[in-house]
Amino acid sequence: MPESVGTASKFPAKAITSMKHISILVPNEAVLASVFDPSYMFSAVNQFLLEGDKEHLFDVHLVGLTKEVRLNKGSFVINTNKLIGEVDKTDLIIIPALSGDLKSTLEMNKDFFPWIVKHYEKGAEVASLCIGAFMLASTGLLNGKKCSTHWIYADEFRSMFPEVTLVDDKIITEEHALYSSGGASSYWNLLLYLIEKYTDRSMAIRASKYFAIEIDRKSQSPFIMFNGQKKHEDEPIRQAQNFIESNVTEKISVEELAKRFAIGRRHFERRFKKATHNTPVEYIQRVKIESAKKQLESGQKNVSEVMYDVGYSDTKAFRSIFKKITGISPVEYRNKYTGRVTARA
Repeated sequence: MPESVGTASKFPAKAITSMKHISILVPNEAVLASVFDPSYMFSAVNQFLLEGDKEHLFDVHLVGLTKEVRLNKGSFVINTNKLIGEVDKTDLIIIPALSGDLKSTLEMNKDFFPWIVKHYEKGAEVASLCIGAFMLASTGLLNGKKCSTHWIYADEFRSMFPEVTLVDDKIITEEHALYSSGGASSYWNLLLYLIEKYTDRSMAIRASKYFAIEIDRKSQSPFIMFNGQKKHEDEPIRQAQNFIESNVTEKISVEELAKRFAIGRRHFERRFKKATHNTPVEYIQRVKIESAKKQLESGQKNVSEVMYDVGYSDTKAFRSIFKKITGISPVEYRNKYTGRVTARA
């Protein structure tokens, strides 16, 4: 799994030679921007290549189940270039973000699934943007592999696709020619990653400047809002979650929770993990850090005050757990949302 493109190229130098056929799918209930943005990116790079006296590289097509696809409750109409049956060969399939009720949306687009699998088996790479990961996962190609999607849909994704390993903090994943991106605008970083892979580092940098994209973003962790995982049927565990969330300032042990809800510790830990996808300790940490994030965003308290407010007394431990969950330090997080520049802590 890659990190986002950083200060040095992750791909060997190469000559830009063969045309790449790009199939951008236009599913029912697609998010309009995630259809047009990839097309815009690849078309812009073609123009950059022509300006450098090189041949354009990308042959881009909008591919659908019908010639006309209505989006956003009919507010927009996309005319596709090709139907899926008209595509003989493609090098890259891009699955845009989806909207609406996901189960219904996937049902409407199920005819794409065997087509994606067929072309993947013929050598095509496949990239999902944001919650387009649900469509890629529906093909079965991600089973046993890692994938990212928008963090807010993480619980729903894990519930629907338990055989896929969701890494919801990552901006980009790549495994066996299958790519995915994190939430919302994160897909621009995946597009940059693909541009560098198919062209070179200098072209990726040029594209990043043209589209004003931070080329080295690696994580969506600072943007994740932890709301707990309550969509399960284990009532004692739900009560334990509520207790944790109502006692953020307290130091709560797993032993205490198990006794409070009259469940043996080991059995409690197994049930908690099954229901929430977190161990009890992880859940306690994430609840406390989410509370700390909200206080830091307001900028009314310093880091030490916030640390004590969420039940930590060890500065090193608080900083370590905060950075593990958000990807940045408490001070960096506070500065990010308040616009302040304060001393490192």
